[in-house]
Amino acid sequence: MIDFRSRFESIDTHLASNMGRWGIPALRISIAIIFIWFGILKPIGISPAADLVRETVSWMPVFDPDQWLIIIGWWEVLIGLSFLHPRTIRFAILLLALQMVGTFLPLIVLPDIVFQPERIPFGPTLEGQYIIKNLVIIAAAIAVGGTVRDQSKPARSEG
Repeated sequence: MIDFRSRFESIDTHLASNMGRWGIPALRISIAIIFIWFGILKPIGISPAADLVRETVSWMPVFDPDQWLIIIGWWEVLIGLSFLHPRTIRFAILLLALQMVGTFLPLIVLPDIVFQPERIPFGPTLEGQYIIKNLVIIAAAIAVGGTVRDQSKPARSEG
């Protein structure tokens, strides 16, 4: 007779081991893809978030909103590229932390755009949901960042 509990434990152990092995690399690559993809859309002029970004930065000095859009887009591409290599993860997380401040800014400065009328702050619009989902990216970056010390240690030779 098949010992289902033993078989389940074996499969579960195998799956958990593989998730532990591949989880952080998968997070790094996923973050990279998101930032490179969404970032490049801004300077080439096809980002669905362009109007939201322009309205968010319209009060900022030095550059006009279209110039800020290009800067932010390339900033995001740089974040994505920096997540691809373990040696640049600290830099990627620094850039991401700075970028996230700006990403969440519309929740404060543009509540009429990111929340449904009469439902602030519990009824986000599609734009609001687009912003709030970044909490998952922040959590993923924290998980990846928790591994940088392990990756920077030189490999020890056994023997």
